[in-house]
Amino acid sequence: MNEILIPYGKGHLACDIPCNAVLTSRVDQLKSEKSGLELVKDAMANPIDTPKLRCLAEGKQKCTIIISDHTRPVPSRDILPPMLAELREGNPEIEVTLLVATGFHRPTTTAELEAKLGAEIAEKEKIIVHDAFDPDANVKIGILPSGAPLVIDRVAVETDLLIAEGFIEPHFFAGFSGGRKSVLPGVCDKTTVLGNHCGAFIASPYARTGILEGNPLHTDMVAAAEMAKLAYIVNVIIDEDKKTVAAFAGDFRAAHAAGVAFLRPFCEVQAVPGDIVITSNGGAPLDQNIYQSVKGLTAAEASAKNHAVLIMCAESADGTGGEGFYTSLRDCESPAALFAQCAAMPQSQTIPDQWESQILARILMKHRVIFVSHPERRQTLEEMKLEFAPDLPTAIAMADKGEDAQITVIPNGISVVVK
Repeated sequence: MNEILIPYGKGHLACDIPCNAVLTSRVDQLKSEKSGLELVKDAMANPIDTPKLRCLAEGKQKCTIIISDHTRPVPSRDILPPMLAELREGNPEIEVTLLVATGFHRPTTTAELEAKLGAEIAEKEKIIVHDAFDPDANVKIGILPSGAPLVIDRVAVETDLLIAEGFIEPHFFAGFSGGRKSVLPGVCDKTTVLGNHCGAFIASPYARTGILEGNPLHTDMVAAAEMAKLAYIVNVIIDEDKKTVAAFAGDFRAAHAAGVAFLRPFCEVQAVPGDIVITSNGGAPLDQNIYQSVKGLTAAEASAKNHAVLIMCAESADGTGGEGFYTSLRDCESPAALFAQCAAMPQSQTIPDQWESQILARILMKHRVIFVSHPERRQTLEEMKLEFAPDLPTAIAMADKGEDAQITVIPNGISVVVK
């Protein structure tokens, strides 16, 4: 018997589990004696496949820096000061605008910006929060390889130099975050975001954690960044305490590829297929609702035997995370019918949150899913064709896989790339 600690809310669930394998990333081994600020400065001193930022700034009147929003733990205080300083070293007269990449999220508040950027930058710099739902704020600049229109924030178009900050981590259908994602979905209109997240793309076997080659979402994202003329990025890698441990600067393709190559060995784990696979969404804030928990479930799916039972430990204190997501699972005839409906949906008719419903339906087509969660979530979970358990021992008993069941535990499902 092994005591396993599984992140849950702001704490952990502890349980003695007779497991056969525990799959964890080695991101906690990432350490640096230098500060995040020093790492970013070092990366900017040696940009990959581009001139230095100060050279790019020469002769330019306007620069737009795409920055992350309140939902991303990007350490902007490490990244933005060196970027702003070098821009102004190269061109003291350059007009700089910070464009907050909200993607499909709600607008970032003034208080959230100050907490993220620090009072000095939040008060002194010109900041515009992207709005994917305001057609007047966005402009069409072309057609993506998929056929979807590329409609992006006017502030990203009407500039002489477009650059971005960001961070790199595994992503459950885009392969990895960072790089090209600053543009799509970051500063795109809802039409483009919905087109990129369409049913046919989500149904691709290449739209998975850790996969970039052949991933149709990634292909359109790269094309969007190219068409938007994203000239330079600074992307960092953070440890489990959200501290910067590596930085990469330069061409958005090359610098992102270098960051992915650096991170991959620390987050890849070899699948140990289980009859029961237990995972979490890494605790708060990402286990705040059922919607977000689909991300961690994809790791369990990747290390599961046929007809395995998946157990997700997620507090889900805020409920479902989306009415459309909830009702699509509640009202569908079956997960298979829902998946087929989403996959067949024309790209131009994609609806918000369809992708999350489709991925959960894909999982439910193959596996029973038991949530260890708040008792208040029981009815909702069962309406969504999921199962509820008040604790891990009960969930394991409910799985009913026998005494010889192979149990695989993935304590933090969003931190790993399961091979």
